[in-house]
Amino acid sequence: MRKAMFLPLLLSLVCSCSGAKGQKTDNVKTTFQSSREWRPTIDNRADAVMVYGVGGNPSDRSRRISFEDRVKSWRDRGYTTHFMTGIAWGEYQEYFTGKWDGQWHLDEGQVTAKGDTIWHGHLVPYIVPSDNYLKYIKENHVKRVIDAGVEAIFMEEPEFWARGGYSEAFKREWKKYYGFDWRPQHESPENTYLSNKLKYHLYYNALNEVFTYAKEYGRSKGMDVKCYVPTHSLVNYSQWQIVSPEASLASLPCVDGYIAQVWTGTSREPNYYNGVRAERVFETAYLEYGSMESMTAPTGRKMFFLTDPIEDWPRDWADYKRNYQATFTAQLLYPNIADYEIMPWPERIYEGLYRVSADSEERTHIPRHYSTQMQVMVNSLNKIPESKNRLSGSEGLTVLMANSLMFQRFPTHEGYDDPQLSNFYGQALPFIKKGVPVKTAHIENLGFKGTLADTEILMMSYSNMKPLDPEAHKYLASWVKKGGVLVFSGRDDDPFQSVQEWWNTGDNNFSSPSDHLMGLMGIASGSPSGEYRYGKGIVYILRNDPKEYILSDGGADNFVAVVSSLYEKKTGKGLVFKNNFTLDRGVYELVAVLSESVSSEPYRVEGTLIDLFDHRLPVYKSKDVMPGEQGYFLNVDKVKKGKPQVLASASREYDEKVEGHSYSYIAKSPINTTNISRVLLPAAPVSVTVDGAEVVDGSAWDADSMTYLLSFENNPDGVKVEFKW
Repeated sequence: MRKAMFLPLLLSLVCSCSGAKGQKTDNVKTTFQSSREWRPTIDNRADAVMVYGVGGNPSDRSRRISFEDRVKSWRDRGYTTHFMTGIAWGEYQEYFTGKWDGQWHLDEGQVTAKGDTIWHGHLVPYIVPSDNYLKYIKENHVKRVIDAGVEAIFMEEPEFWARGGYSEAFKREWKKYYGFDWRPQHESPENTYLSNKLKYHLYYNALNEVFTYAKEYGRSKGMDVKCYVPTHSLVNYSQWQIVSPEASLASLPCVDGYIAQVWTGTSREPNYYNGVRAERVFETAYLEYGSMESMTAPTGRKMFFLTDPIEDWPRDWADYKRNYQATFTAQLLYPNIADYEIMPWPERIYEGLYRVSADSEERTHIPRHYSTQMQVMVNSLNKIPESKNRLSGSEGLTVLMANSLMFQRFPTHEGYDDPQLSNFYGQALPFIKKGVPVKTAHIENLGFKGTLADTEILMMSYSNMKPLDPEAHKYLASWVKKGGVLVFSGRDDDPFQSVQEWWNTGDNNFSSPSDHLMGLMGIASGSPSGEYRYGKGIVYILRNDPKEYILSDGGADNFVAVVSSLYEKKTGKGLVFKNNFTLDRGVYELVAVLSESVSSEPYRVEGTLIDLFDHRLPVYKSKDVMPGEQGYFLNVDKVKKGKPQVLASASREYDEKVEGHSYSYIAKSPINTTNISRVLLPAAPVSVTVDGAEVVDGSAWDADSMTYLLSFENNPDGVKVEFKW
């Protein structure tokens, strides 16, 4: 009965916005979010700005300027202007305090079992999205920004905390959705599962409602409004115990794309490997970006990747720099993604005060060397291309994911725990740590052609997730029958196996969903570990929960051996184990060297290399990248010679002109920052002027790379640079 209610509801939602088609193209390659008006200190020269909140950002205590005036201030500086606000929280006090409709709505906040409201800020709770709340968002926010001429709306972070679900508002939504009275989620796995399915549905419905309205109202004004969802990854939400619609949003035609909200704060969440609990920022970021890329790729929708030069929690600048480089490299290892949110909150980055070191309480603004390096990095994102090149390593290993990863995280039942999402990481980390570029696939996307096109071996478990409908199993069985190799890990004894769902209700009487899947392939229920044939493919069952592979030293040895043997059988090639990942994207070369890997050797990069992680932009003929570190280089040997151009710079160039033996441009970047530029020229310059002042310096010329190294103070109004040779 519950399933019968769930699916029609989703189908009805899909139909309600079916008049809008997903859009793939626009002129924005780089963007950022800011609650502030334009100021010279934050003018980072991305293509677009997402002006945050009709009323700003709840955490921004500055003097408020109207939304329209903020939009105008950025437009006047040449930016494309978009709109961003939260769907689960925001500067919505007028709604909660009764100013909007004369009624207080603080009872619509998410509430824990102890009766505590989960707050995002002062009088800003995380919200149970009622029909009335969605009406307020549409009328007081979406309508206003469209009236202001904004044609792209970003509704971020559809989040319902797993520990929430006890408010009167949630109880009302429960009764409306299920048709029976609310049940406390802590009392049984069944109640937990039902509670989290409802949370999932509420924000699916919320985004559908708001985006459908935005598109329809936009069309009434002759506008083509695009709608995007900035969201954390499924990996992070599952680990942080938050429920969100994630991959199911692919079924909504009114969603045009996403921002993958990945940064140090999400990626430093610890995980286990060889029994050691630790931060593994690069590896986690790689999997986070991967889960977002795989969520979107089959749909053809636009994806921006975000990373942040700092993070929400106060750290020292050395910590920020180290982890920024890790997440930045991870995002660039997906060569089919070339659109980026280059930073959130530039006002926080450029104007905030942070610790000078880990053991000091002294605070200072961003160091000049770090702002210079950061601007070199983000300006490269304006140029870096998509690429058909592949990440180095043995291809074809994929881990299956599902939105229901979020359903089993809190609370725990019957003593079954999944520490730090180990049932997921247990399938991925044993190979990533050996330099194998593991991918992810979403069970919700199996109906899209191409979801498993590049997969040789699919690894999955139902210890930490459950299939929301049986259709996914038909796709999996068909894929195996045609020659796919499926490695299933699981004891099938977690308490969520027995929740009342499609596999054990109606005409079905399976003790676990995996029994249904195996039955489609002629494998008996509860079959022991071993290899089974189906059609041209293979199913290999391991009666271990994947967490067992990483919670102890050497726990993954047999798992890795099985997968390695199957890979060689399937492809005729052995898995290549190494301690690094490398990728070339046009003139850019990326390297990540892994710690805790098969070797502690550095990786040597060779060529005429500009080091983009060094604020001095040095040129090397070779560079060693050490374990636990990453490298980002521009290889001058790959640049088409003869054309003068800025190869790397802490500013963005405008009005470039090549006339005879001269090259000039206007450089723009935030005030109070230092520019460094390495400029390719046909010959050593005889004159270099900055705003008309002669600054030529023979020692700045590098004959091997044919580049000139230039430095000056940045200015958002522009600095005129001219070379003559």
